[in-house]
Amino acid sequence: MPQDLDPAAPADFDFIIGDWRVLHERLNARLAGCTEWTRFEGRTSTRRILGGWGNLEDNLLHLPSGPYRAAAMRSFDAATGQWAIWWLDSRAPHALDVPVRGAFEHGVGVFHADDTLDGRHIRVRFTWHIGNDGHPRWEQAFSPDGGQTWETNWRMLFIRLNAAARGPL
Repeated sequence: MPQDLDPAAPADFDFIIGDWRVLHERLNARLAGCTEWTRFEGRTSTRRILGGWGNLEDNLLHLPSGPYRAAAMRSFDAATGQWAIWWLDSRAPHALDVPVRGAFEHGVGVFHADDTLDGRHIRVRFTWHIGNDGHPRWEQAFSPDGGQTWETNWRMLFIRLNAAARGPL
């Protein structure tokens, strides 16, 4: 059923609406001096919600150890001009990750949160690059020192699926 979109809703994440093949690269160990990456593929489908003031992303990730599902939920706060992004992993179905918050500027979205990793305080950063090549890119980085240094630990490249290639997730 088509959704009535609010004409005042932000267009920041319009680039990711639709169905995508995703090429993942994930660091094998985080904040441990690791330099080995695992590559795998996935699929994602993103739809607008809340009249366009948010979106919901359904993910299927094909890790070498076996597939799993996850969801990203994004919502925009007009009062602050910021987005919040939550992540829900099917392997921990009752735990939403701490939301990252931020905004887009000149085609780059940067979002931050304070979180913990293995019992220690970290800063989390998501970065979205819209790019001119039609292939959005996302990366996640962690900082153990309040944002002075960052370790990128996950990268994704999105390739839009055409109507014939879509199929179910």
